[in-house]
Amino acid sequence: MARRLRFNGTDSKNGGCPAVHEDLDSNEIIVQGTPLTDPEDIAQLQHFGPGDAAVVVPRELLANHGPKDVTRVPKLIALEEFGRLFETFDHSAWHLETRRGYASDREDAGYAEFLSTGTAPCDLDSEWCTNIRQQTASGKYVGRVRVVDNPPTEGQLFLLDYARCNAATGEDVRNLWREDAEQLRLPAEDFWIFDSRLVAVLRFDDEDALRDVEVITEPAEVLRYCQVRDAAVHGSVPYDEFTAQLGADH
Repeated sequence: MARRLRFNGTDSKNGGCPAVHEDLDSNEIIVQGTPLTDPEDIAQLQHFGPGDAAVVVPRELLANHGPKDVTRVPKLIALEEFGRLFETFDHSAWHLETRRGYASDREDAGYAEFLSTGTAPCDLDSEWCTNIRQQTASGKYVGRVRVVDNPPTEGQLFLLDYARCNAATGEDVRNLWREDAEQLRLPAEDFWIFDSRLVAVLRFDDEDALRDVEVITEPAEVLRYCQVRDAAVHGSVPYDEFTAQLGADH
């Protein structure tokens, strides 16, 4: 059975070798680099067995992208504390949405209205919209990329229409087909990045309800999520362009 590997990062300017990956099941680290092949060099290695391989990587690669702890203990925060992050961030907040539906959407009265009329209601005076408008009006950046299945699920269609409301608050709302997200090797998880220094990973139960929020501040881990953000934004398109494309194709 193939390993489940996660790309942690690279210091290569062209996105290639050397790089660090992590086995999500065993927590083993895989270092990718230039093979050490000179017999005189290999002869200096201690305990080098016949089935072993040695690679050469810059010191900065391990410092920037290697794990800092033997085991990472998740730091969970309450939903109230998570909510305060949207009021206290300094310059940017960005979200990757990968789920096929959210319990919080289905429980909203606007969801039933969307199913009935095909249009999601937009309350710009809601607590969420008011705060985001204030943040973007002050010059801060708020954005998100939503991953969409082909064909879109009911929940994704709701969010595609509701994106009008997100955009009206000043958000940069973009979309990406799931097939393209997989080609970009984006993780199948939802998270927010605040100020490129704090990541809030959202964990959901089997009913699509938000269960808890894990906060990550380790620089190497945060950098990996920022690289995911950059790839997602680069591969996505603005929501209105995506919606027009969806209408033409379907």
